Amino acid sequence: MADPTTRIDLNSDLGEGFGRWPLGDDDALLTIVTSANVACGFHAGDPSIMRRTCETAVERGVAIGAQVGYRDLAGFGRRFIEVPPGELADDVLYQIGALEAFARAAGGRVGYVKPHGALYNAIVRHEEQAAAVVAAVRAFDPGLPVLGLPGSAWLRRAERAGLTAVTECFADRAYTPEGTLVPRDRPGALVHDPGVVAERCVRMARGEPITDVAGDPLVVRGDSICVHGDSPDAVAIARGVRAALEAAGIDLTPFSRV
Repeated sequence: MADPTTRIDLNSDLGEGFGRWPLGDDDALLTIVTSANVACGFHAGDPSIMRRTCETAVERGVAIGAQVGYRDLAGFGRRFIEVPPGELADDVLYQIGALEAFARAAGGRVGYVKPHGALYNAIVRHEEQAAAVVAAVRAFDPGLPVLGLPGSAWLRRAERAGLTAVTECFADRAYTPEGTLVPRDRPGALVHDPGVVAERCVRMARGEPITDVAGDPLVVRGDSICVHGDSPDAVAIARGVRAALEAAGIDLTPFSRV
């Protein structure tokens, strides 16, 4: 990927409402981010939301990514599910295909795949589920990049299968000393101060160390930075991150096709 000191992608999880229940300000975030991880209906989202999100993303030149997850609307995809590998692969393939239909109807394409929530965290180490998600992406389009945590089984298996593996770091999540995300149910898992978040993002984009949850320096590298769209101050945080990156001379550009 490109030199992280000069160029980086800024992504956010979007389209995560359902029916009459909105979540986050997708319209505002789509004026800030360069890539949109669009919920595909299994953990959040519905056909109308998927269509609107894709249309707005295409209008604004934002890359569309399939945000695939467990079949878990009630738990927002944040509960681990022991799904048989073949069934999980089919679920993921289904989700990518559904979003591709709406992306193409809007004049765009699905440009990458990013797992969501519990699935994202599970396939950092869960080899069978990681292999299942890789199989689904290869079945859909072996040229499609995949987004995930550096050092994860998911990206390792993706590279081994010939997929383009793209690493990401998180603007507003705390890290363990091992470089994994602090679970959301633990104290300090989320970083709320917009100034701290913006400074962290510049440091991560430059390959400089941030502070892990234990207070020690940790280098976290990524080709893309994620700002969560469901945080209460998501829009302000995303604006601050973008402004700080641009002020530091870092270009924001999608890593995938738009």
